[in-house]
Amino acid sequence: MSTSSTVDRAFRAALYATTDDALDAGASLLAVDPAADAELARRGEEFVATAWRRGWQPADVVRIVRRELEDVHLRLVTGLIHAQAPHDRPRGPRWTAQLDALGEPGTAPPPRTDRFSHATAVLELYRLLLRLPALEPLDEAAAEAAGAAGPDARDRRPESRMLGRIRALLAKAEATGFPEEAEALTAKAQELMARHSVDEALLAVRAHAATVPGACRIGVEAPYEQTKAVLLDEIADANHCRAVWNEPLGFSTVVGFDADLEAVELLYTSLLVQAGTAMTKAEAAQKRVGRKRTKTFRQSFLAAYAHRVGARLAAAAEGRTSGLSDDLLPVLASRDVAVTERLDRLFPETTTTRLRGVSDVAGWEEGARAADNAQVEARRRLG
Repeated sequence: MSTSSTVDRAFRAALYATTDDALDAGASLLAVDPAADAELARRGEEFVATAWRRGWQPADVVRIVRRELEDVHLRLVTGLIHAQAPHDRPRGPRWTAQLDALGEPGTAPPPRTDRFSHATAVLELYRLLLRLPALEPLDEAAAEAAGAAGPDARDRRPESRMLGRIRALLAKAEATGFPEEAEALTAKAQELMARHSVDEALLAVRAHAATVPGACRIGVEAPYEQTKAVLLDEIADANHCRAVWNEPLGFSTVVGFDADLEAVELLYTSLLVQAGTAMTKAEAAQKRVGRKRTKTFRQSFLAAYAHRVGARLAAAAEGRTSGLSDDLLPVLASRDVAVTERLDRLFPETTTTRLRGVSDVAGWEEGARAADNAQVEARRRLG
């Protein structure tokens, strides 16, 4: 019997059924035929390549595997992604960064296990990959942007030192135990983000570059994913981006120009950390005075935090544009139009959702107070 025949029989038994008995039958076939291992791995690389054709990206696949399965499956899919990468076409710097974030292949040895258990894990992973729905193909937008910018675009846009400064400021804001210091550090980081965005817009104009918006997916993880999605939406709006939340798959797609996408990712990650720290302190204070706080308190806290931070970001954005020169305002306006058009092409139909579970007054008040401490207005206008 050929190795391909063994794999085909195992797949017929296990991949298109959902019962444990079917999974056991497929795993048994693979476990007794070590010669089929190479073919089984090759089929896995094909599943990964199919996921790319259906609009998924490395970070998306890793995120869904982490959410739906276990660590062993995460190690397996990481290995498959690394193995498939040399056979893939070039997909741009954001894709490369996602591959780099997986770490070097083979750095962590897999746990010792029997062949049946290994085959079971492989089939469970392949079941998930087989059932991935089609997503919007974001790498096509990235390829279009790269083509519009020209072959020397990467030389014009080296890794910015300013991004390193922004990351360092936000890391300090997350680590400090003093709200006023966190406020000052976050405000400075937002100021640098604004300057970075304006600089990129000016660079595109001066170089006569026909740049187009890109897009990225940002994980919006449980718990309290709805309020986290609201926070991300507020941050995106204030930074000339637009966000669409996919609740079933646990991410939001953010559309915008590269510098603004970087700002949204950095600020969202940092404010989530700051909000979590503030919420823990607020809950401890509530418990000290004998008040029990539950999921409703935390949901209300995060909702107020998102609402207040969004208002402050919007005010800061308005202050920045009022200080810009008249010749730059039409450029920024045209970029906003381009972002909206890209969003409409990616998502011709969207719906709104109502925020649920926001009924705890104390949680709302504490969340608003925490957002005040994490204010992000720039302290001087950009001109």
